Amino acid sequence: MLKRAVLDEKKHTSSRLRPYVIMRYMKRVIIVHCWGGTPDYCWYPWAKKELEAKGFQVTVPAMPETDEPKLAAWLPQLAQAIGTPDEETYLVGHSLGCPTIMRYLEQLPDGVRVGGVIFVAGFDNDLGFEELKNFFQTPLNLSQIRPKAARGFYNLHSDNDQYVPVENSKNLQAGLGGEAVILHNMGHFSGPVDNEASCTELPEAITAVEQLSKGGEAI
Repeated sequence: MLKRAVLDEKKHTSSRLRPYVIMRYMKRVIIVHCWGGTPDYCWYPWAKKELEAKGFQVTVPAMPETDEPKLAAWLPQLAQAIGTPDEETYLVGHSLGCPTIMRYLEQLPDGVRVGGVIFVAGFDNDLGFEELKNFFQTPLNLSQIRPKAARGFYNLHSDNDQYVPVENSKNLQAGLGGEAVILHNMGHFSGPVDNEASCTELPEAITAVEQLSKGGEAI
């Protein structure tokens, strides 16, 4: 149906405007980095390159005051990066990027949805860190967040994450549905920011985006 709509519109659109018509329907991925991270940290540049090679438009926004994160600054930055959300938009969060995405989804109007969401080392509480309490002044409403992803959620977690115990992945799966994959000995999927060897590639995240974008509903 969508492909037919693009073809019909192209018949009535001058060649000068055709690139715009095509771009409107391109699948987008927004990667939200971790606490202390930047767009060029750990596996983000690799994932951006891999996804772009597969035809996705990829954005990795630089979140403000990354060493002293504030939801009041991160949430509007994410909203600006996304622009108008639609079901061709896929969100990938790493660590603190995950609750940031959940707060974004929580405030979307009823009926507005993104295509799917991938969490890497995700969590829904402050993990005992004073610096993160401002992201959790109220509990996340997982039942309100769940319907905001048309093709569901996908969780990636490590069995030896020193910051986010694997129980957090189980909690997210219970509240949001979707698939949960526990990887062995991957730590926090991070690097020097978290005092561990750099994770520079994460093929499981690419697989998750592809699965959800092809209609593999993970609920």
